[in-house]
Amino acid sequence: MKRTTRLLMLLALALPAGRTIAQNNDALINDHLLKDSGWSFHFQFTGIVQAYPTFSAPYTGQNSLQPNGQHAFSVTSTAYLGRRLWKGAAIYFNPEMAGGKGVSSTLGVAAFPNGETFRIGNPEPTVYTGRLFLRQHINLDKNHFEKLTDDQNQVNETVSTSRITLTAGKFSIGDFFDGNNVSHDPRSDFMNWAFMNNGAYDYAANTRGYTCGFIAELVKPGWTLRLGTSLEPREANGPDLNWAWHKASSENIEFEKRYAIHGHKGAFRVLGFYNINNAPTYRDVINKYLNGTDTTLNVLTGTTKYNGKKPGLGLNADQDLGHNLSAFARVGWNDGKYATWAFTEIDNIVSGGLRLYGNAWKRSADNIGLALLSSGISKDHRAFFATGGYGFIIGDGQLPHYGREDALEFFYQCKIFANLYGTLDYQFVEHPGYNKDRGPVSFFAARVHIEI
Repeated sequence: MKRTTRLLMLLALALPAGRTIAQNNDALINDHLLKDSGWSFHFQFTGIVQAYPTFSAPYTGQNSLQPNGQHAFSVTSTAYLGRRLWKGAAIYFNPEMAGGKGVSSTLGVAAFPNGETFRIGNPEPTVYTGRLFLRQHINLDKNHFEKLTDDQNQVNETVSTSRITLTAGKFSIGDFFDGNNVSHDPRSDFMNWAFMNNGAYDYAANTRGYTCGFIAELVKPGWTLRLGTSLEPREANGPDLNWAWHKASSENIEFEKRYAIHGHKGAFRVLGFYNINNAPTYRDVINKYLNGTDTTLNVLTGTTKYNGKKPGLGLNADQDLGHNLSAFARVGWNDGKYATWAFTEIDNIVSGGLRLYGNAWKRSADNIGLALLSSGISKDHRAFFATGGYGFIIGDGQLPHYGREDALEFFYQCKIFANLYGTLDYQFVEHPGYNKDRGPVSFFAARVHIEI
């Protein structure tokens, strides 16, 4: 209770402070004090209160969503610092603070309903380095340029419309791959993990969602090709990265095409990834358990061999439909033979939704979102849970009746005053943890977000 009280006090202090900072920040920009200085500074604060009522559950395992109803509070705060170096180059540093936790200790739902929480969230606020990376633009066209305006992790600079962009350091793979203009940020749009990113995209990350690596992008006026390599975690969804890059890594490639139909902008993206790590196969773990050579059913710490190979594909699109309405869709797949190692336990997924922006009711900064998803796991993955195994986020100790985990999310976000937004969110999850015997569950949330 004391920890929760301290976090709530922190939130209460942040709201009036956010108003003052936002007003001062607007004045600063209007006076052009930072605009052309070579520096960039931005800030975000997000607090989420989420709860669910009691639901039906004839049995409960160690990774189950607890059936007795819970509430939880999470908070994150990030400073985005950037500095222009030499021509086309800049360095970025993001110190971040996180505290609180997800409902049911962020366990029990593969498409977890709060993208701002971690599996091993610490109720006490903890400060850490989120991102620290160097970016270099190499211009390819000396006649056509565009202005990149000051933003989060973006300094004011002029670059060629045809360029190569190289990024190296610590970052989130989601900063580059599987982006979406309608659904990608749980701080300002849909909150569910599987709307934030493609749920079947087991992208390399530690528990907090960050990795170290190298990204190369070929940017053209109508399309972008991205290539990236990054470090895998030492253990499934663990806090430490495996620096043996020659043994364990995640390789990513994505083609993004941008276009306009009768003036309505859209984009589609084709993603491929191939992860190599020390994850075991679900089938090997099951066989060892059945023949008595290993009764732990452990897939979390991995093996001594780096044989874990996970290929995957993703399709991703967003489209302006006109009349202040936009849509998004994602389809994802991985083979599901080796244990999920970083993101969440989804092997195939289809999702899509709509966002209606507030110009229609004269509140241009407000918006409404509605989205649906259906996710599943491979035959070996479900057999592992049926045998009594546990992954890092789900596992009821048994799975006699498998069913796809389906979810719906609806939210309304409104602008309260300059740079401060409030959101009410509802999510409905059927078959949590792919278990037809448990649920369904309704999640209710309120979110405040300051962005400067």
